[in-house]
Amino acid sequence: MSNAFNRLAPFIQEYIYHNNWTELRPVQKAACEVIFDTDAHLLVAAATAAGKTEAAFLPVLTVLHNYPTNTIGALYIGPIKALINDQFERLNGLLKTADIPVYHWHGDVTQSRKNQLLKNPKGILQITPESLESLLINKHHDLVHLFGELQFVVIDEIHAFMGSERGCQIICQLQRLANVIQSQPRRIGLSATLGDYSLAEDWLRSGTDKQVITPKIEVGKRQIKLAVEHFYIRDDINSSDIYDNYLFNLSQNKKCLIFANNRTQTESVIASLRQIGTAQAQPDIYHVHHGSISASLRQAAENAMREPYTPAVTAATLTLELGIDIGNLERVIQLESPLSVASFLQRLGRAGRRGEAADMRFVCAENEPLSEAYLPEQIPWQLLQCIAIIQLYLEERWIEPIKPIKYPLSLLYHQTMSILLAAEELSPANLAKQVLNLPPFAALSKEDFKLLLRYLIDIDHIQQTEQGKLILGLTGERIVGKFQFYAVFADNQEYLVKQGTTEIGSIVTPPPVGNQFGLAGRTWEVLEVDFKRKLVLAKQVDGKATVYWRGGGGSIHTKILRRMRQVLLEDVEYSYLQNNAKKRLQTVRQLTQSAGLEKSNILQLDKNKCCIFPWMGTVSYRTLERLINTFCRESLEISSIGGTSPYYLTLKLGKGKFKYLQSEIAALCEQRISAEDLVSTAEAPEMQKYDEFIPHLLLRKAFAHDYLNIEELRQQVALW
Repeated sequence: MSNAFNRLAPFIQEYIYHNNWTELRPVQKAACEVIFDTDAHLLVAAATAAGKTEAAFLPVLTVLHNYPTNTIGALYIGPIKALINDQFERLNGLLKTADIPVYHWHGDVTQSRKNQLLKNPKGILQITPESLESLLINKHHDLVHLFGELQFVVIDEIHAFMGSERGCQIICQLQRLANVIQSQPRRIGLSATLGDYSLAEDWLRSGTDKQVITPKIEVGKRQIKLAVEHFYIRDDINSSDIYDNYLFNLSQNKKCLIFANNRTQTESVIASLRQIGTAQAQPDIYHVHHGSISASLRQAAENAMREPYTPAVTAATLTLELGIDIGNLERVIQLESPLSVASFLQRLGRAGRRGEAADMRFVCAENEPLSEAYLPEQIPWQLLQCIAIIQLYLEERWIEPIKPIKYPLSLLYHQTMSILLAAEELSPANLAKQVLNLPPFAALSKEDFKLLLRYLIDIDHIQQTEQGKLILGLTGERIVGKFQFYAVFADNQEYLVKQGTTEIGSIVTPPPVGNQFGLAGRTWEVLEVDFKRKLVLAKQVDGKATVYWRGGGGSIHTKILRRMRQVLLEDVEYSYLQNNAKKRLQTVRQLTQSAGLEKSNILQLDKNKCCIFPWMGTVSYRTLERLINTFCRESLEISSIGGTSPYYLTLKLGKGKFKYLQSEIAALCEQRISAEDLVSTAEAPEMQKYDEFIPHLLLRKAFAHDYLNIEELRQQVALW
């Protein structure tokens, strides 16, 4: 055993011996050196199943053992409850013989357990950002009692937070906590999928003067098995059966995780697999795991996946993409393409965690295009995206860099109201100082904040007392008085679904009484809808029914689109493509070659309709669309703009105008047009949860900077 092992607390050494570890992993040794020998923050960037959690906690627990604190000593922040529950069990096993308690705190934890911590705060607290916000507000006067001697903050899966308002919220929370306890605890960030370490280091150190050390870990190459298959879904039942049976055979008698890009897909695939299994008199091994499923059913799915030597199939959204240990997973199936290389790697990393090869199968299905359909509708975009994402990883080990948000205005509203709610009243100067000193708001001026405060007073979210102090207004109190306020991400007001007293999950829109719907991979009939209590009473029935959610969104990077173009144009066979996928790629390559797509990114579809294939990511696509809409509508007599972001744009032009389109776009890109010029004074784009409470002038500024990119558009148009 290494020198690092000898420095660990005795109870940890005992645990290691008891569990037959032969040595500490490289990432664990490196983390021990940073924690024991420096006062720096630590970024642990290592592959899935490399032992990152232990790398953080072995040295942290040793420090807490050697130097016990009289308050919570370490704070662990996780993105989802399921991950916190998983890490809670793992830490409990490690701490069995130690005098260091561990508590988890979120909506599913009992109040009695929370009260134990409040009464005698010690050890480790595992929490979501939303529950931490609740503590900062509701236990404002107890923060020193709770966190006065806080030594460490561990932030898990930091790639899930960076570049989002939720990630900015965490940085605000840590700064507010540091201001109260008058010290900056050391931060430890964990992630398996970071492209640019320097961006992660900048995020992790925000608001502190400590450096971040990222140990360079040499990792052996993992064995991976990849396969990509394609299916046409036609109007006849037979094609759906072929697709469903293929998925059934892929997952039969296996520990298998099926990833879908939205909740509707997870429900639909499990309902289909269960139907086939029932028809074949197979045991019911099927589960669904996503945010609208009840905690007990999510737990049942996780338990089934962990049960050794027993087949189980669970369809999930990103709730199981993160680092929950679900045992010896034999196969991952991905429906359609993930949005990013990072997501692909997270999902791939769920399999092969016990030394086996990671086995991942992509299954792309599309409605068969009509022979008379326009070219862009005949391109299998999801198949191309799968191949591009796989190739970018295999060829370059490239992962998307995560761009920070410059103007997180929804969070600005949220933190302003949160600080005021906790303090009850503050002078405008004091409130401005507390808010604007939070690192995520560095780009905002005092004038910007004054504008916000005046607006909030106008709409009665804030009131000014006769003494000049600021307090919450009546309208503001109604917003902050709901538990949903703690979250900075938008929440769908979903209807709770129950069968008798058993909670099944929730849906967005309740169907009428007597109608059926899908949830938790089963079919339910509505018995009663209580609109006031947002409650649906239902009974389970046979068959397969519609699911009531909206689809997911997201942003795709330009590099993926550029690689998709290369996939279309290069004459390369990819070894992982199965027969249908090979044929589909050959067909579309011939089609695009005969259409001349390798020579031009703009093609005429009929006499007045044309199509632009921008080959640029979501943000640049949005910028191009606005550029054309703002500056070309009149000159080119454009009557309609359509398309599918970020793959293609369709335009209906005036007679004879097609020949001017490319030169006009190129000329516009050479002019000194700014992103602000693409946002009209008549609009106020509301992109985040609390944007409706932000002055329109600020919203336009934020949208131009964070949701448009004129410089990248110029670079990409130059490649046309």
